[in-house]
Amino acid sequence: IADSTVMAAEVGDARWRELLDGHDRAAAEEVTGHGGILVKSTGDGILARFDGPSRAVACAHALRHRADGLGLRTRAGAHTGEIELRGDDVGGIAVHIASRVAGLADAGEVLVSRTVKDLSVGSGLTFEDRGEHALKGVPDAWQLYATAV
Repeated sequence: IADSTVMAAEVGDARWRELLDGHDRAAAEEVTGHGGILVKSTGDGILARFDGPSRAVACAHALRHRADGLGLRTRAGAHTGEIELRGDDVGGIAVHIASRVAGLADAGEVLVSRTVKDLSVGSGLTFEDRGEHALKGVPDAWQLYATAV
């Protein structure tokens, strides 16, 4: 959820909890509906995993639309890579990359790595180049793209 701290301060704790509950319900429904697994809530966001990158991107756009209906602005990031299963949680550098990509997205934007773009050929997604970026703690420069469905 973009600008979550500002919004929480504006609406107060009780209303913020209602908004988060609505977001969490929508997230669980959209992730499941797009064939994903909701790994965890991060307080003002989620971490989910999917068996295909285009399903992850479609889910992020659907959740963005649902959040808009709640009066919330979201941003999302996606990356495809190997993960480490840690009980019900996930880890590994791919998770860090996805988090860094999400952190660079603007409100209302779904930003993805070139890996996601390359693996989504034929999916119907469109991609707009957002240039190369350094991702904190991650080697090399990363080509990022904004997506549309």
